[in-house]
Amino acid sequence: MAKTKTGRFALVVKAGGDIELVTREVREPEAGWVRVKVQACGVCHSDSITKEGLFPGIAYPRVPGHEVVGLVDAIGDGVTQWKAGQRVGLGWYGGHCTKCNPCRRGDLVCCENLKIPGIAYDGGYAEYVLAPEIALAAVPESLAGAEAGPLLCAGITTFNALRNSGAQPPAVVAVLGMGGLGHLGVQYAAKMGFTTVAIARGADKARFAHELGAAHYIDSTVEDVSAALQKLGGAKTILATVTDADAMSAALGGLGHQGKFVVLGAAATPLKANVLPMLLRKQGIQGWPSGTAIDSEDTLKFSVAQGVRPLIEKYPLEKAAEAYARMMSGKARFRVVLEM
Repeated sequence: MAKTKTGRFALVVKAGGDIELVTREVREPEAGWVRVKVQACGVCHSDSITKEGLFPGIAYPRVPGHEVVGLVDAIGDGVTQWKAGQRVGLGWYGGHCTKCNPCRRGDLVCCENLKIPGIAYDGGYAEYVLAPEIALAAVPESLAGAEAGPLLCAGITTFNALRNSGAQPPAVVAVLGMGGLGHLGVQYAAKMGFTTVAIARGADKARFAHELGAAHYIDSTVEDVSAALQKLGGAKTILATVTDADAMSAALGGLGHQGKFVVLGAAATPLKANVLPMLLRKQGIQGWPSGTAIDSEDTLKFSVAQGVRPLIEKYPLEKAAEAYARMMSGKARFRVVLEM
């Protein structure tokens, strides 16, 4: 008789409950699914959806985590894309329904029934994770697991938003905020050949912004952000990575002709927009939600080729609750990652 495999899982027992470490049996993958032995998993602010029960219908107990990197451990019936030992990643996109209008039109990450790892099914705060074959992305061997994890969420979101924004190098691209998403957005914009502008609070961040590749830095505590961007000719794209609606609203006026304001941060209050300039200059506001598995692969390949890396703080799995608290404090520099 085969010995039952067990593993450690950091899970939330109920909405608003603590993150607890348990040991339990590891299930075999069903048809079309893959089991992954986790090497690392990023800790993302969106994990609060599971921790606090912010989406309806989450089944508890639930293991959070959607920035997962590991090795294929077992495959279910019908799986043809992956084999044992392959290095794979799992991001925000965890599978789609195929039947809703966005799916039928090929916009899979906007699936109305999107299966988000750590929300729809158990995620990567664990030694093992099970996921649909279609949700996995190949991970280059040259990337450390802890480096690759955040690229599967913060990385893909900023990279994919920029390459789909309509801006062409060397257009002016501004990145609002230099936190977990923003410090990657600045790197991607610079490596793509844009005239990159970093916007943040405080003169002390200027040197760091330039080290990441920014050609210009705007300190929002002493400068009018919109006016400063207009002095540079106006931004073709402003990538808003902050969650402060007032900061976003203050930057909107910095768009140039046919400029696009791309929202990545979930603000709790509405934006305030001066509509007349938007009408006269054909400007727009757009949200952008991550990407699919192939977009993750593109992000990882570009990151390897161009030397884009997240700045991370690492914690062992048994300190998952501490790692989550560190991320939620806003004091991490800049992404928190669990290593198994």
